[in-house]
Amino acid sequence: MSKNVIVVGCQWGDEGKGKVVDLLAERSDVIARFQGGANAGHTIHAGNRKLILHLIPSGVTYPDKTCYIGNGVVVDLFGLIEELEALGALGIETRGRLFLSSSANLVMPYHKLIDSIEEKKRGGDGIGTTLRGIGPAYRDKIERCGIRMADLFVPDRLRQKLDNQKKLKAEYLTGSDDERADLKKTFDDIMAVAPRFKDCIVNVSLELANHWHKGDSILFEGAQGAMLDVDLGTYPFTTSSNTTVGGALTGLGIGPRMFDEIVGVVKAYTTRVGGGPFPTELIDDVGISLREAGAEYGATTGRPRRTGWLDLVLLKHACRINGIEKLAVTKLDVLSGFDKIKVCTSYRRDGNKYDEIPLDHTDLSNLEPVYVELDGWKSDICGMTDYSKLPAKAKSYLEYVADFLKVKIGLVSTGPKREDTIMVDL
Repeated sequence: MSKNVIVVGCQWGDEGKGKVVDLLAERSDVIARFQGGANAGHTIHAGNRKLILHLIPSGVTYPDKTCYIGNGVVVDLFGLIEELEALGALGIETRGRLFLSSSANLVMPYHKLIDSIEEKKRGGDGIGTTLRGIGPAYRDKIERCGIRMADLFVPDRLRQKLDNQKKLKAEYLTGSDDERADLKKTFDDIMAVAPRFKDCIVNVSLELANHWHKGDSILFEGAQGAMLDVDLGTYPFTTSSNTTVGGALTGLGIGPRMFDEIVGVVKAYTTRVGGGPFPTELIDDVGISLREAGAEYGATTGRPRRTGWLDLVLLKHACRINGIEKLAVTKLDVLSGFDKIKVCTSYRRDGNKYDEIPLDHTDLSNLEPVYVELDGWKSDICGMTDYSKLPAKAKSYLEYVADFLKVKIGLVSTGPKREDTIMVDL
């Protein structure tokens, strides 16, 4: 592995970034999370333990690693405490090696209330939010009225900011009997937990620069995937942050020279949670088989994921906008047993062929996928660690993907456990 690596998702999230980061973290000194919030869920299988992390970087399971949560992340304090306590119950100590940016904005209880009210108002046009308050928190950040980690330690300023929220969000808060609208309770609850974070608030930008100058290896971790990027994804069915490499620069306060390698994570097929276009979606028995074989249920929400064949047009877009040099392919084992496996290589509409996603990404809903059909393999490859022992047709599948996208494949996941991995260079 190169010295400093950034890992980004290349689909609509849920690609298996948690496992990939967990693997690469073993070779790194520092792991830094740069965007998103508790709407993301990274699942890690370490030995007999299964961990689902929402805010804390995936490398936290290694006791000698330093972890950072950057200013680009919106932090749910109470959700973070739950994660810390869950880690503590497993004997994983984070004190002195988990740090948060003083500039990170907070997800407040009223953000979750607003999220649920607004999604209900959208009715059938809902965007499929996780109702974790992420969108409203990022909106406050952009409108410059957000509450930051640094405000925890200036009570008068925090109280003043909350008083301002009463005016700005009167239509949601005034007269509500929902406890999330009670800003006095919010203030008291925050003051009660603030001391817990006193020693872990730092200037993450400066800390990472110091690590870099010392020669430490840094692993940069994102959440969700490229097609959920608020600028470059399938807008408006996206998240509220930049999930691509640009989000790491602003979300951690670093320069591009800090990246030595950009790794994209892609599932061997495609999934999506919530609304929005999905050209290769399978609403049939094959789609159900993929969901069940791959246990495709959201780590954060538990919602069943929509499933479909691999979309190489979307992946080409994701690789370009991120500058992907190497792919990590996950859940290859889920495709075992299919006689034929399809991959989308272009789209078609009204007799016209499209090799790239349309200028207006909402037009994806109106495009028909054009497939290439590849031979499947019958043997179970779950847990394989030797590329040479993969079925020839599984190798052909990987080689076809690498050749089409003109990138290398450096890692293949053949199961949920840390050790179910093949390191390869295709």
